[in-house]
Amino acid sequence: MQLTNKNVFVTGSSRGIGLAIAHKFAQLGANVVLNSRGAISEELLAEFSNYGVKVVPISGDVSDFADAKRMVDQAIAELGSIDVLVNNAGITQDTLMLKMTEEDFEKVIKINLTGTFNMTQAVLKQMIKAREGAIINMSSVVGLMGNIGQANYAASKAGLIGFTKSVAREVANRNVRVNALAPGMIESDMTAVLSDKVKEATLAQIPMKHFGQAEHIADATVFLAGQDYLTGQVLAVDGGLSM
Repeated sequence: MQLTNKNVFVTGSSRGIGLAIAHKFAQLGANVVLNSRGAISEELLAEFSNYGVKVVPISGDVSDFADAKRMVDQAIAELGSIDVLVNNAGITQDTLMLKMTEEDFEKVIKINLTGTFNMTQAVLKQMIKAREGAIINMSSVVGLMGNIGQANYAASKAGLIGFTKSVAREVANRNVRVNALAPGMIESDMTAVLSDKVKEATLAQIPMKHFGQAEHIADATVFLAGQDYLTGQVLAVDGGLSM
């Protein structure tokens, strides 16, 4: 898939990895939907002013089925189609299993996993009709390996892998590709709150001995979007952590 003039919807794209992904697509000539639960600021929109592409701000909650459909319908109304969907929106709510509440578990599942279902369900019919489309789901190495204090997050991200492979099988004959990324330790708002002790312990497990940057995930996302014969795969971008 050539990305110039394609329309890309990136959930959770007002900051961090999602924002880096949106910038990368815009740099390559794709029109971009910026998404957040809150309002998209004028300052953020101004960051995209030099790319010469359409940038559509759409606020909404991916974990709400009806709201996800509304956002997709709005994007299609303004751009004509959604050619690439990046399901990036996600949260953590870390605590040990014995201390984890039902709310801790369900909140993470609802945004990370159910939110991806909601957005995919909303966009899929249009992609199937067009007989072209790419969906990239943001999993994690935690979904591959597990992690102490992240049973809820690991469950959501492992669930995304099974979801990705199943949907990929359903729509492959319609030329719609569904893949997942499994980022490792990427410097972001979510990793910024980790203690130095946790960061040092994680670094010791990474063969490349440094954390990744949001741009590494953006590059991998663009790669998956552009590969016409790649579907149902999970690409770990983790400096070798999961090997």
